[in-house]
Amino acid sequence: MKLYDIVVIGGGPAGTSAALFLEKKGYRIALLDQAFFPRDKVCGEFISPAADDIFSDLGVLESIDDLNPTRLSGVVLSAYESSYLQVDYPVSADGRVMTSLSVERSMLDNLMISHVRNSNVQLLEGFKVTDLLFGGENVCGVKGYDEVKKQFSIKAKVVIDAGGRNSISLRRLNLKRGSSQKGKIALAAHWEGVKELGPYCYMHISDPGYTGIAPVGNNRANVVLVVDRNNLAGANIEQFFIKTVLGNRLRKEILGAGAPVEKIRVMDTLSYSVKKPKCGGLILVGDATGFIDPFTGEGIYLSLRSSQLAVEIISNAFDRADFSSRQFQRYDMMRRKEFREKNILSKALQYLIYKPSLCKRVVESLIRQKELSSLLVGVIGDYVPANKIVCFQYPLRLICEMLKQRQSLPISNSQRLTN
Repeated sequence: MKLYDIVVIGGGPAGTSAALFLEKKGYRIALLDQAFFPRDKVCGEFISPAADDIFSDLGVLESIDDLNPTRLSGVVLSAYESSYLQVDYPVSADGRVMTSLSVERSMLDNLMISHVRNSNVQLLEGFKVTDLLFGGENVCGVKGYDEVKKQFSIKAKVVIDAGGRNSISLRRLNLKRGSSQKGKIALAAHWEGVKELGPYCYMHISDPGYTGIAPVGNNRANVVLVVDRNNLAGANIEQFFIKTVLGNRLRKEILGAGAPVEKIRVMDTLSYSVKKPKCGGLILVGDATGFIDPFTGEGIYLSLRSSQLAVEIISNAFDRADFSSRQFQRYDMMRRKEFREKNILSKALQYLIYKPSLCKRVVESLIRQKELSSLLVGVIGDYVPANKIVCFQYPLRLICEMLKQRQSLPISNSQRLTN
C-alpha cells in the first residue's frame, strides 16, 4: 500500500490546480484519473476573465497563451430574437482591460496535465477509484483498479475529490441533492464553417431553452444548448439539437453556413447541490461541490477558485496535524460564503429566462442603462463582486428603467447593436 500526504481524484482543472498549488508547498501528492490524456469532456469552453490571475499563480498562463486561444472582449445577449445587447467587460478595479478565454477543453486539460507531469506530483492515469478508505471518522485513502484491472490501495492524510458530478464521494457518502430524472440537460458540439463571430460570447435565449456560443478560432465555435429534459422525450438527439439551434434567427445567421463536426455530446443534471461531508480527511473541489447553472456560473473559474480555497485549509491542517471534520468545516463555510450571491443571481436569472415578456423588458432596460449591463457582465466574469447586483439598489434601478420603457419609444436595432 502506497503512502502519500495527499491524494487527488480527478485530472480536470480543479484536481490539477489543487495538485500544482500543493506541490509548490512540498507535499507528496498522487493525482489519479480513470482516463488517459488528452481526453474530451462536455464544456462551454468559456473561461472567465478572473481565471487569468489563478492561471498566473499556477505558472500556466504563459503556456495557455502559447496555444493562441481566442480572447473575448465581452458578451452578446439576446432575448427571444428581439432585445439584443452587446457589452464589453468593464475595466477591473485596478484599471486592467479584461478579456475572457475561449479554448477547447481537451487542449486545456492536456496542458494542465502536462504541467503535472513536469512536477513532483505522481500522475496515475487509467486508475479508477471505486471506494474511500476510512480510519475511524476520517477518510485516509482510496482504493480501486488500474487499466489492467489490478487492484490498488493508496493511503493519505488528505483526499481531495475533484471527480465532478459523479465523484466517488458523492456516491459513497450520498451527498448529492437532486434527481437526474428531472431538470436541465445540455447538448454540445463544435461547429465548423461558421461566420466570423468577433470577440464575444453569444448567449441567445429563446424557446425551448438557451444557447451559449463561444468562438474558438478558424471559423469554429463551441455551441451548447440547454433545455428541460422533457423536451428530449422520444427525440433524435442530433436532429433536435440542429433544428433547435437553427430555429433561432440570430443563431442561424451565425451558424447557418456551418455544421456540427462531431457527435452531439450530452451532459445531465446541470444544477445540483451537495451536502457537507461529515467525515474528516476529505475535501471536495470543483463540480464535486455542486454546480451553478452555466448561464451565470462559469464552471472552470469556480473549480479553480474552490481549489485555491481548499489549499489554504489543507495547509493549515498539516500545520496543526489535525485532519478532523471540524478542521475542514471552515473550507465549506468559506466556499459557500464566497459563492452565495452568485448562486442567488443564477436562480434569479433562471426564473427570468423562462418568462419571455419579462426577459425582453429586462434586456431592453440593460440596453438603455450601460452601467447596469456592465456590472452584470463583470459579475458573470467573476471579477466584479456579485453583491453589486444581489442587493437592493441594482434591481430597484432596473425596475425604474422598466417603468420608463412604457412611456418611451422602442429601441431601434441600431441602438441594440451599438450599446
